[in-house]
Amino acid sequence: MSNSDGRRERARAGRRGRLRRAVGALALAAVPVLLVAAPLVPVAALLGPAGLGALGPAALGGIPPVAAAALGAVALGLGGSALVGPTIVDRRIARLPEADLDDRHTDFVAHRVATLSEAVGVDAPAVTVVRADAANVAVADGYRGARLVVSTRLLALPAADRDAALRHALVRLRTREAAVTAALLPALALVETVALLATLLVGRRGDRTAADRRVNRIHGYEPEEDRVPPWAYTVAGLLLWLLLLPAWAPAAVGDRLYVGGGRRDADAAVARLGSDERAGLGNAVEFAGEAAGAADWPPLLDRLSLASMADAETGRVRGTSRQEARLRLALLRSKRSL
Repeated sequence: MSNSDGRRERARAGRRGRLRRAVGALALAAVPVLLVAAPLVPVAALLGPAGLGALGPAALGGIPPVAAAALGAVALGLGGSALVGPTIVDRRIARLPEADLDDRHTDFVAHRVATLSEAVGVDAPAVTVVRADAANVAVADGYRGARLVVSTRLLALPAADRDAALRHALVRLRTREAAVTAALLPALALVETVALLATLLVGRRGDRTAADRRVNRIHGYEPEEDRVPPWAYTVAGLLLWLLLLPAWAPAAVGDRLYVGGGRRDADAAVARLGSDERAGLGNAVEFAGEAAGAADWPPLLDRLSLASMADAETGRVRGTSRQEARLRLALLRSKRSL
């Protein structure tokens, strides 16, 4: 492929990436709006102008109550999520076990992040080094400022692998993906938690087998009479899924297009710097996925991280592909242009 063909291919890939991120961002932004609109719009429709009193058409310039409630859901959903998101992330980071580094190592990490930040074109974020077996790094941004969270195990990687992983996080900071994702995390975490609960209810089975029940009857003890039957849990889980589906669908689409796509775009930005950076990032992604210790990494930071640490059930609930890491690694190991 000639240089001109390569440039055109990269330009087309860039346009596709921007379109993907735009669609994914809109899908993610719809999640907090839908969560707020779910109770607000029906209440406005039931009460009508007379029931809303001061919020009737006269106070709203003739806007119908349902339309006013929808506009309120947009403002409350997006504004509330953007306000709460960085606070939740900061508090979760504050509860992580900080690494006991001496001044020399602390200064080295801060200096390395500052050097890479200058190369990427962003202001150096605050750095928190955590004691964790997971080989991962996350970056968050918001009105509280940007922060990089890196595990001691990732810092122990070879210099090229470590720097490529840190650069990947800083690229996501430059594209503002970290800020958007952190702002929408409260709504996404709520949807994910309820979806996990619904999934567990659907899959719930009786705790006792037929053999257990026979033993119970022999001893004159039959607790099953007062127990909730398994089918009731299944029905409750299905109903919960039906209620959640309008918010879960855009969350799943956004996770794939914006979060997953953002990781691949950051991969491409690092890989274009040279073969050493490309190989280093591939090594870091591979080690992060294969090394033990994923349970040490907070689920709240997963969408902000170099590699997803979600287990199989959480990944399915998000609607993300279990092949994401393999696809990223295959692209980084291939000879084709990213």
